[in-house]
Amino acid sequence: MSKIHKLSARLANQIAAGEVVERPASVVKELLENALDAGGRRVQVQVEAGGVKRILVRDDGVGMDKDDLPLSLSRHATSKIESLDDLEAVATLGFRGEALASISSVSRLELSSKTESSDQGWQVVTEGRDMEARLSPVAHNRGTSVEVRDLFFNTPARRKFLRTEKTEFNHLEEVLKRQALSRFEVAFELTHNQKSVHNLRPASRLNEKEQRVAALCGKPFMENAIRIELEATGFKLWGWVAKPTFSRSQADLQYFFVNGRVIRDRLVTHAVKQAYRDVLYHGRHPAFVLYLELDPALVDVNVHPTKHEVRFRDGRMVHDFIFRGLHKALADIRPELPPNQDGGPQTDQGAINSPEFLNPSASLQNNQHSAPNFAPSYGPQSAMSLSGSPDSPNSGHQNNGATVGAGFGDHLSPQQQSGSIAEVMSHYKSLHPDQDSFDSLQASSQAEQNSQEYPLGFAVAQLHGVYILAQNINGLIVVDMHAAHERITYERMKTDFYQKGIVSQPLLVPMNIAVSQKEADIAETSAEGLLKFGLRLERSGPESIIVRQVPVILQNVDVALLVRDLLSDMIEYGYSDQLEKAANELMSSMACHGSVRANRALTVPEMNALLRDMEATERSGQCNHGRPTWTALSMHDLDKLFLRGR
Repeated sequence: MSKIHKLSARLANQIAAGEVVERPASVVKELLENALDAGGRRVQVQVEAGGVKRILVRDDGVGMDKDDLPLSLSRHATSKIESLDDLEAVATLGFRGEALASISSVSRLELSSKTESSDQGWQVVTEGRDMEARLSPVAHNRGTSVEVRDLFFNTPARRKFLRTEKTEFNHLEEVLKRQALSRFEVAFELTHNQKSVHNLRPASRLNEKEQRVAALCGKPFMENAIRIELEATGFKLWGWVAKPTFSRSQADLQYFFVNGRVIRDRLVTHAVKQAYRDVLYHGRHPAFVLYLELDPALVDVNVHPTKHEVRFRDGRMVHDFIFRGLHKALADIRPELPPNQDGGPQTDQGAINSPEFLNPSASLQNNQHSAPNFAPSYGPQSAMSLSGSPDSPNSGHQNNGATVGAGFGDHLSPQQQSGSIAEVMSHYKSLHPDQDSFDSLQASSQAEQNSQEYPLGFAVAQLHGVYILAQNINGLIVVDMHAAHERITYERMKTDFYQKGIVSQPLLVPMNIAVSQKEADIAETSAEGLLKFGLRLERSGPESIIVRQVPVILQNVDVALLVRDLLSDMIEYGYSDQLEKAANELMSSMACHGSVRANRALTVPEMNALLRDMEATERSGQCNHGRPTWTALSMHDLDKLFLRGR
């Protein structure tokens, strides 16, 4: 007797369902993808008991003919691909033809559909051991309706693994959110136990899209989001990324779409993480809603049953494109004036339209101030090294080391308050005629004299030796002087480090490190490139390498661990920033210890110089550890505190 036998159609589909149908959310995902592929412009989802009892997905797409309905419930039956060429350039969300067959094998499924040219709709159900399809006419509008009842009724083991109704519905709602974020032009409705949860209208204009994102991701996200849009080398990246100060304890607000398909890809995650590396606390996660558009032939979506993972034909290029685009967007976050002066909240920068690929350290060269190069000092704290500071560290009004510059704004007229640096400093000099050190500052500001107000305004006081209080045309600015100076110092140190070149030193005793053959191969082929960063590696055997010299700034780090991490990243991503990361961490620590400390009395010119440097420094909105460096209170906000106008 033969030991090999053919599985029944139902059993084969139930096995396949183990990969495709994990929970009610999986069913909704597959049905939504079919609805969108059918060209639906309005999709309705009705669920009961978290989707376990009933799921109904209805769309107004092209529908299916009578003859196609039985085939749609068969395994490996689809209208989306016909050949290998189609598979290698899939532009639809679904393509395997397994979803409906798998769902019908573990539930009671009814499929109804009608095309535009058909006089009436038809309904199909599958029954029996062989899952024979039974057709019957039904009243139906153009489009398709799929009703799933009693999920896992015939597979009790799977049903036992389901969670509570609330948990299952949360997973289901998350699936709808992702699809709603992927197709702004489609209207979505979600009802749970006859209660409306979401009713999203089509969004075509930018403000409508932002409203949908705010409805699904929360208003705080959009209030702290930066819109980006850049295009280069056949790639287009657009969407919204949250400011580093809006970080999350979990990676629960991260949506990345490739050609309209939501994915969770390690390469993409790594690129985004690297872009936020300099501006986030350890253990914090960025928030973003991003869309990558590229030729479908350049990405393989057939690598996972759930289609959540993809493989890029040129992963290195995609990684660099995402990293450099986000890196530039975050670097360009600087204080700026809002477009209106009605007391509303400050808005973010406009869309970024920069097609060029940046060197990871090239953006650091943009911070070319008139300030001298940073030279860290680890003795007693000297005068702040700021671009606008006077020569004398003791110039300006001192109040016994306590509040500095207090009452400065009281001496200014409204015209002077909204004037240029030259006017303000001229008035300040009239209050202190013995201070000749302001002549150079006033002279240097003549070229900047115009009607434009500076985003961070002008300092009026120092609060408890910790915060700088400044006023601009819209209200009050509060600056954490240590955090702000820490960022300025850090960026100058990086600029100095990368511009002057990386100094390396030979090891007195070369270090022999045991590695895998693959790691040894990549070390040998990348030796010339690594030498530019001050790291000299030589292959000494099939599975060993020798480290002969390292950058001077990294002489005290664990060289063996650094090299292994570096080679591991290069194998996985084709790129590694471990050397840059280690150097930046050290410079960040040096900048923190070398920046102005709390209870340090600053002169008004020093405070104003710090504000000007913040406006010109990349990533000045947060310190090296991710803390915000400044906040603003508009006159409208202040009026609300004191109930003015009521």
